[in-house]
Amino acid sequence: MTQYPLHATAINEKAPVTAHKSIVIRASAETVWALLTDITQWPNWYAGIQQAKLKSTLAKGAHFDWKSGGVTIHSTLHTVIPMRALGWTGTTIGLTAIHNWTLETGDDGVTVYVEESLQGVLAVLFRRTFQKNLEQGMQAWLEALKTAAEK
Repeated sequence: MTQYPLHATAINEKAPVTAHKSIVIRASAETVWALLTDITQWPNWYAGIQQAKLKSTLAKGAHFDWKSGGVTIHSTLHTVIPMRALGWTGTTIGLTAIHNWTLETGDDGVTVYVEESLQGVLAVLFRRTFQKNLEQGMQAWLEALKTAAEK
């Protein structure tokens, strides 16, 4: 079980669907942070997101909507710690998610950790499918972030 105490909201480890991934990115924390926090630009470097719109400035409590896999997700930032942690909760029909990014700077660059929990009726009914899709999506998002940051 991974815990990232920087986040105001931890993922629900007892949710029907959870995933944890990480990657080392050979770039500065500032570069990685800029990519993660420019929410409106996510679709420009990660093909898994069709659109994203931050409705105010980046701060705890800010709302944003984004579309992934044809589904619109309504999210609220719960953690914004520059160069260290970004997290949100999100809802869509039949699902609630908690999603956290954590950055750790080291000698080799920045290790980016991502974790998410999904709960709700759809997560229970289609647990295997959601588990597989979440793990693959998180890995693809990390790899796209690495590619964009290391350019």
